[in-house]
Amino acid sequence: MTEEVVFLDDGFVPLASATVSIFDRGFLFADGVYEVAAVLDGELVDLDAHLLRLERSAKEIALGLPMSRDAFGATLRELVTRTGTTEGMVYLQVTRGATPARDFAFPAPSANVRPTVVAFAQTFPIVRSAKGTKGVAIVTVPEVRWKRRDIKSVALLGQVLARQAAVEKGAAEAFFVDEDDTITEGAASNAYIVKDGVLVTRPLGWDILHGTTRARVLEIARARGMCVDERAFTRDELAAADEVFYTGAAAFVVPAVAVDGHVIGDGAPGPITRALREAYIHAVRGPRSELR
Repeated sequence: MTEEVVFLDDGFVPLASATVSIFDRGFLFADGVYEVAAVLDGELVDLDAHLLRLERSAKEIALGLPMSRDAFGATLRELVTRTGTTEGMVYLQVTRGATPARDFAFPAPSANVRPTVVAFAQTFPIVRSAKGTKGVAIVTVPEVRWKRRDIKSVALLGQVLARQAAVEKGAAEAFFVDEDDTITEGAASNAYIVKDGVLVTRPLGWDILHGTTRARVLEIARARGMCVDERAFTRDELAAADEVFYTGAAAFVVPAVAVDGHVIGDGAPGPITRALREAYIHAVRGPRSELR
């Protein structure tokens, strides 16, 4: 039996009655971190990697997590079971909690403020999504966000505005362009080009999110003998690429067939992108993939 439930602080509660204080620092200051993990065939994808990144993000903002990695994992697995989610995603957010006064500084230890934990699940197609199989259009937008993009912060206004700019132009994703005219990443993704058989993506650093899907895709590419060049690439290189794609936890590998109105390649998902998408799905399904 499935339930309309979410996880809030100490346990599972009905979605309709789940509430968070208006004084929560996540609401007032975006003082928190989050993770999104895909669900495929009723199983969480790359859960350990997501929880390790949650711990890293929390450490970078001096946020003490109220649960262990094992406890978070058990909670998210139970959430998937309770909601009956077979394909889609789970969202996990931890904020610094609710304080009686609005103050930029962290609450004093003597205040005994407890972090707020929220988790919920959503169902949608990933493997057979139109975006993943047919490709999408993307646009480029100026990079206006803060510099610590390696922290998976709930402060996402820059990404919201970028994605809205894409939607208004009939596109599905936006790639940020830094001051040196290089691509950093997508609004909710890591960005890649393929040129002359070489896969190019920006190296890890403060300027991009350390994507869990990115790590797995690069591992797959190298295992298949592909040449991978981790370097920044320019907007001109993006426009001239043979293939363009992006990766994200709840999207896997998505081909981009047009950039800023310019058709990429022949306007269809390229062979390398298709192969990486299929290989990624096979890898995360593991032995189960033989049954699909």
